[in-house]
Amino acid sequence: MAFSADELRVLRRALAIALQPAPLQDEDVQDCLRLAESVDEAVREAGRLRAFLLADLVRYREALPGSLGGYLELLRDALAAGYDPGADDLAALRALRRNPAAAELLARCQGLAERSVRARLARVVQATAPAADRASRARLLALPGGRAAADEPRPTPPVPAERPVPKPSEVFPPRRRPVPPPPPEERAAG
Repeated sequence: MAFSADELRVLRRALAIALQPAPLQDEDVQDCLRLAESVDEAVREAGRLRAFLLADLVRYREALPGSLGGYLELLRDALAAGYDPGADDLAALRALRRNPAAAELLARCQGLAERSVRARLARVVQATAPAADRASRARLLALPGGRAAADEPRPTPPVPAERPVPKPSEVFPPRRRPVPPPPPEERAAG
């Protein structure tokens, strides 16, 4: 993304204001809003361009092997733009690996795909790990003991007062047996 001279001037003023807050003039606020709109439009345009590039890549991949040169060029451009190759790309490159350029791209794409999978897996593991588990891994503490402590006299730990072990009937109260229903003659008489 490239900024014009006026946009850079506005950006510098906005950064200066962010570092040292001061009241803003209406003109400065309007300039910042226009710059934000320009940046948003550039981001939207980059998204549209990326979508077009990826759609073009799919069309070329579907036309393989006849579109080999165009497909490899588009794939290189997509990789340069941050595209993570998918399973379809890897399968197409494997089918074309007799071509040296395709074999080279296959090796590159396999490495990128592996890194992408590892990064996603690491994010999932980190998101699912409990906070206490992450905190316990963050600090490693030396515990008393080991070879150096074998020569030193060990203090005797305090003996806690022993509590009596509860009986099973105290922990698990006895079950009450269900009372059988009265015979049908008693029900009718009652």
